[in-house]
Amino acid sequence: MFLYHYYDRKLEPFLNLSDLPREEAEAVLENIRKTKPDAQCAQRDADYMFRRRMYEDIIRKEFIKKGGIVQRSSPHYMVVEHSPWLSTWFEDCAHIRIPVDEFDLRTVSFTYGDSFPTFSPWPRDDDWKEYRRQLYTYDEILKIIEKYGLPQDWNDDGKHGPERYVEAHIWSDETIDRYRGQHNA
Repeated sequence: MFLYHYYDRKLEPFLNLSDLPREEAEAVLENIRKTKPDAQCAQRDADYMFRRRMYEDIIRKEFIKKGGIVQRSSPHYMVVEHSPWLSTWFEDCAHIRIPVDEFDLRTVSFTYGDSFPTFSPWPRDDDWKEYRRQLYTYDEILKIIEKYGLPQDWNDDGKHGPERYVEAHIWSDETIDRYRGQHNA
């Protein structure tokens, strides 16, 4: 299994809005809206950072309850295997692919689908699927993937719900630091 991180080739990989103070993160998003209005990231609304930090707080607390090791206040985001949809998010998209066994799996949590709709209280996402509002360890997500498959294989276009990939939350810089500055594809 590989974990993928998608990013704009003009920038470094693993830049994280949640590592920035609120005002700075908002300024970065506003700059993206102005300079790259067609980019997927430019579509994020004014409450995006508030909700992102709220969901990160939920997944951090849930991961700690499961015995996960959290060494960062916010995770680095990756996905399980290649996501054709995410590869369209940037004008000049690149990705880094890391074998999952390079990570201390006690520092990696997962959601089946993006963490936003997974933990969203919105009724449109409250369809009673067992993976809604659930955070998984590595061993647990393997069972869910075995049961449902990878979302990008059956829902890359989003026609069957919000899940388009399995999101991985990396709660340590250890492995990530070995890949910073690399540009794979």
